[in-house]
Amino acid sequence: MRTGDVVKAVVVAGALILAGTVAKAGTGWRYYGGDEGGQRYSSATQITPANVTQLTQAWSFSTGDMKTKGSAMRRASFENTPILADGKLYVCSPFNEVSALDPGTGKQLWRFDPKLNIDMRYPNDFVCRGVAYAVIPGANGLCATRIYMNTADRRLIALDAKNGKPCPGFGNNGTVIIPPGQQIEGKHFGRIHTTSAPVVTHGVVIVGSSIDDNQKVDELRGTVHAFDAVTGAAKWAFDPLAHEPKGFRGGAANVWAPMSVDEKQGLVILPVSSASTDFWGGLRVGSGKYANSIVALHVNDGSVAWSFQTTHHDVWDYDIPAQPTLGMVTYKGQTVPAVLQPTKQGLLFTINRTNGQPLIPVVERKVPQGGAPGEKLSPTQPIPVAPAPLAANHITPDDAFGLTFWDRGKCRDAIAAARHDGLYTPPSLQGTIIYPFTGGGTNWGGLAFDQKHDIVYVNTSNLMHLVTLIKRKDFAAARARFAGKEVSPNEGAPFGMMRTVVASPWHLPCNPPPWGQLHAVDMHTGKILWSVPLGTTEDMVPFSEYVLGKTGTPNLGGPMVTASGLVFIGAAMDDYLRAFDAKTGKELWKGRLPAGGQATPMTYMWKGKQYVVIAAGGHSKLDTKRGDQVIAYALGE
Repeated sequence: MRTGDVVKAVVVAGALILAGTVAKAGTGWRYYGGDEGGQRYSSATQITPANVTQLTQAWSFSTGDMKTKGSAMRRASFENTPILADGKLYVCSPFNEVSALDPGTGKQLWRFDPKLNIDMRYPNDFVCRGVAYAVIPGANGLCATRIYMNTADRRLIALDAKNGKPCPGFGNNGTVIIPPGQQIEGKHFGRIHTTSAPVVTHGVVIVGSSIDDNQKVDELRGTVHAFDAVTGAAKWAFDPLAHEPKGFRGGAANVWAPMSVDEKQGLVILPVSSASTDFWGGLRVGSGKYANSIVALHVNDGSVAWSFQTTHHDVWDYDIPAQPTLGMVTYKGQTVPAVLQPTKQGLLFTINRTNGQPLIPVVERKVPQGGAPGEKLSPTQPIPVAPAPLAANHITPDDAFGLTFWDRGKCRDAIAAARHDGLYTPPSLQGTIIYPFTGGGTNWGGLAFDQKHDIVYVNTSNLMHLVTLIKRKDFAAARARFAGKEVSPNEGAPFGMMRTVVASPWHLPCNPPPWGQLHAVDMHTGKILWSVPLGTTEDMVPFSEYVLGKTGTPNLGGPMVTASGLVFIGAAMDDYLRAFDAKTGKELWKGRLPAGGQATPMTYMWKGKQYVVIAAGGHSKLDTKRGDQVIAYALGE
């Protein structure tokens, strides 16, 4: 590299560091999670508990997908959280189409279409949770501010934030192909894709991946890739399984959930998922080291600074599903920079960000043993001493839920027929109840953190899965018998698997409600301040809420909290955005959405007015009402 190029690279990298350092959330929302550490907190105070009932719809924006995508909408989930930067609101549709909007009116200013092949099949359907923004000084006006997006078919695209045109100096006319390569037209199933926003820090763009579960032992590796933010040149790659012992067989351990950045320490914090296959790990002997772990990497070279594992030798699909949230936490008088990590198990780990050691102590507790033939389970699992689990994790036949003796009896029989010895009961040929189910506890929506008051707000789902291992010789017959259910091969393993939600003949969960909750946790003590049901069944079965009451529902999407004392959240399986009193958990307001709100809301101040914005497009996994709108609320005149 020529001397001039070296100087330019240093200047640009320094500018990117500075941009990331000063661009805190404040009353804006410059990052997917509000700030680079994912606190989902806003200092905006115009909307308060006293006036929140005056919220009305200010504007709406349609991506147009309902008219243009046809049957592909059945495989789409509008999980996007917009960002506000450069005087524009940036939205990505499930099909990776980026729109820049006027923050005050929702009017489209520009649009970019990467032209995905919508006939492709991806492991998690069509999803774009967000995009990333960065300032590139010294670019002579062209692409001086950029939007970065990773697409479902494994492209990393850099756009000029001012006009939406690809940046010609980045890769090949604005596009870099992310290894192992683009999922191209002509192939009908993509084994690997990307769903969460990239992160930009210290002059590099970092991307993760999403890989299908339960397909094969020798799955693709979940390597994290970093690229030069200006040129797109490859900088480094981190494979979480590269350090496994000789003889280890397995893939995945990918980073599908959002990442976080610690600008000051020069770290990117990864939520690493489980290694393949999910429910039998006899060929991946050991704990997995970096799998199922919070891993902090040095952004300059991708080397490991520290790691902390939340599940040893995972055979429950209890991968880390949510963005690690960074903040200053004061626990029992000790204030340290921390990582707050919610999990599918309904646990909340609090880790010292400087060394990877628990701030709130974690104990190794003995867990059920007696796995399937060939399995080598960990005898213990890490459990934080506080807070208490936020989701139920044990059930007996006598706990079965039902509206009548008949359906309750069916649920009682289903629970009695399965193996269940509490949390971490291993999968079996008999059929094992996984509780909480593999959708959470907490999922990709993560948590919101009010650092001023040291309070975490987090939502959970409470359902049970029945996971049954299937002998290889019986697999073909089982797949034919249970057509329409999730029956996966686990190629290379002695067992296939089947996973179903444990529900009554009337399709109600067999475990007692609440089936979805919102919680507040005081991090000073680890005490749960309140827990309330989240959502109703009214949009699943009309008028059912009058029979069932406040059950809550399974949910996808997360909360955000404001300095005025409000927690906003959609996520539930009814079509509402809700506002809760942050002090008490009382529901203060709800706004009717045109479709499912399985996304995390955001808020910002624009020309003296505070807006609350959420994507309302429904979700393929929850089968909520589909749509293509972004809805903004503000106080009425």
